[in-house]
Amino acid sequence: MNIIDQLEKEGMRQDLPEIAIGDQVKVNVKVKEGEKERIQTYEGVVIARKNGGIRETIVVRRVTFGVGVERTFPLHSPKIDSIQVVRHGKARRAKLYYLRSRTGKAAKLKEN
Repeated sequence: MNIIDQLEKEGMRQDLPEIAIGDQVKVNVKVKEGEKERIQTYEGVVIARKNGGIRETIVVRRVTFGVGVERTFPLHSPKIDSIQVVRHGKARRAKLYYLRSRTGKAAKLKEN
């Protein structure tokens, strides 16, 4: 094993739950405002998962005030405090980008 793989393995988090595409998750993010730091919760559906190892990211989508908002989170970042799976959605594809064009009940996923 080379040095880069070893360093990446040390930086990876072990406390992450099993996250699948279509799951509704709560991501607690550390937000720094001036000198203070607080935790902000971002809840939405995981529509994509990319890369692997320490570079792994998830794209979480939610609709706020009628506007769809997507945010990409690096899974192994120290800025992420914790991730909780609220419910497991049933997805038949690897990426759920088609949810962007759907609204209302059409944008809902069945529970697994």
